[in-house]
Amino acid sequence: MDPKKPAGATVQIVKDGPYMVSGGLPLTRQTIGTNPAGESVKWIAGHAYPPHEQYALCRCGHSATKPFCDGSHTRVGFIGTETASRETYQAQAKVLQGPTMSLTDAESLCAFARFCDPHGQVWNLVNATDDPQARRHFIRETGDCPSGRLVAWDNASGQALEPKYEPSVGLIEDPANECSGPVWLRGGVPVIGSDGFNYEVRNRVTLCRCGVSQNKPFCDGAHASIKFNADR
Repeated sequence: MDPKKPAGATVQIVKDGPYMVSGGLPLTRQTIGTNPAGESVKWIAGHAYPPHEQYALCRCGHSATKPFCDGSHTRVGFIGTETASRETYQAQAKVLQGPTMSLTDAESLCAFARFCDPHGQVWNLVNATDDPQARRHFIRETGDCPSGRLVAWDNASGQALEPKYEPSVGLIEDPANECSGPVWLRGGVPVIGSDGFNYEVRNRVTLCRCGVSQNKPFCDGAHASIKFNADR
C-alpha cells in the first residue's frame, strides 16, 4: 500500500524545532466540512500559500507567524521528542474482516477528524460491505481519514483502496470543533526523524502542530482538547 516516494519532496524534523519541508510541496488550508448534523462529510480546499522550494512549519504551536516557524520553539523551551511507534502501519493495525472488504485500524494515529462517524461508523459499515450503498460509504469515510489510521481493503484482490493525492501539504481547520488541526501530508511525502530515522512512507499522514501531542511527530487529537488556534 506504500505510495512511490516523490522525487525531492521530504519533511525533515528538526530536533525541538520545526518541520523543514523541501521539494516545492504545495501548501494549502484544508477545512473539515460538516452536514446539518455536524458530522464530518467533506474536505474543503482553502487558501493556497505562495509556492516555495523550502519552508519551515511551526511544530511548537507558539509561532507568531503560523503556519511558519519564527524561532519561538527556542524561546518557549519546546521539547519535541519523538515518542511514536516506529513499527510499520501494518504491524500496528488491527484487522476487521467484512464480507467483501476489510478494515485496518491503527488507533494511535487518530487525528480526531471524525469522518468515520456518519452512517453508523466505519467499524459497523465494514460488516455490511456486501451492500453497495454501505460499501460506498465505507470506502469514502476511510479514504477521508487524514491520518491514514483507517484503510479499506478489497478482499478479492487484497489491495488497499487509497484516494489519489499529488504530493502536498495541508493545514487542517476544524470549525465544527472550534480549533485548528494538524499538518496533513498527502501523496506519500517522506518524513525523516530528527535522528535521521526514515518513517514509513504512507499516502496519508498527520503531524502535530499544536506542540501537545503525546505521539509526536504524529497528531493524537490533542489540538481539540486545548482548542488550538493557528490564527493566534
